[in-house]
Amino acid sequence: MIDQGPVIEWLLASDVSIRWQVMRDLLDVPQSEWKAERAKVETEGWGARLLACQDEDGQWAGGSFLPRNFDRREWREVGQPWTATLFSLSQLREFGLDPSCERVKKTVELIGVNSYWDEGGQPYWQGEVEECINGRTVADGAYFGVDVSPIVDRLVGERQEDGGWNCERINGSERSSFASTINVLEGLLEYERLSGGTEESRAARKSGEEFLLQRNLFRRLSTGEPADERFLRFAHPNRWHYDVLRALDYFRDAGIETGIGPDPRLAEAIAHLRSRQLANGAWPLDWSPKGRVWFEIDDGPGKPSPWITLRAMRVLRWFEG
Repeated sequence: MIDQGPVIEWLLASDVSIRWQVMRDLLDVPQSEWKAERAKVETEGWGARLLACQDEDGQWAGGSFLPRNFDRREWREVGQPWTATLFSLSQLREFGLDPSCERVKKTVELIGVNSYWDEGGQPYWQGEVEECINGRTVADGAYFGVDVSPIVDRLVGERQEDGGWNCERINGSERSSFASTINVLEGLLEYERLSGGTEESRAARKSGEEFLLQRNLFRRLSTGEPADERFLRFAHPNRWHYDVLRALDYFRDAGIETGIGPDPRLAEAIAHLRSRQLANGAWPLDWSPKGRVWFEIDDGPGKPSPWITLRAMRVLRWFEG
């Protein structure tokens, strides 16, 4: 058994966005204490640094999904850029920026007035056309207190017959994808947390969970083989990408929210998670999506990652009871 004490100390010495979640999820400190620590995300560390990159009109990099004046050659030669509004909001949600702070209220209002989707020109909080993007927009909007129910209704109606979602549906795909499904599930869960959800949205979320559980979070239903070897490699930030740790962290979050215990079909993914722990008790970053970022928050592939370690430890704590 690895002594987790040094790992906890290492996590607590990291950024405030890590520290407050360690206090809440691993140390069970009183709510008043972790909330006080969480409030610092706005003014210290990575959260403050990302907020400092915000444009005067409320956006980041001058765009909703892509930076202003983006050249497609950059995507081909360097990778997808991650600096625009969608990805910045999602990262602030991961950091745990307090949704009740005045900065958030102003940001939500400004984005609603000034930000429009690159595809179609729709106002930001009305959503885009792709399920992955809309799932994240629902997650961010619900977390930051926006009424995203019209986007939720649309997502519920776009569910595939196998229970999940696929952003290629508009191009004729009739099978769900792991990545699209986890993006939508996270959004629907945040929507439930904000509003309680609807009977239809709760049923859709359960069907999406079943899509993943039937496949043990990473296997093809048809052959039992891994659907993609990358699903077993841990990424951060995930952006739109899927891996089993992201899925496990979602099921933990959903289980705590609903009071439902771990499903036995998570066991194989849990075993894989345990197998990846390093001798020092931490977990490594396997990869990060390539492309433009505001700043790096991990030391690179192969190095111990505070984010991967935090998520792994809280998942195992929940699963083991």
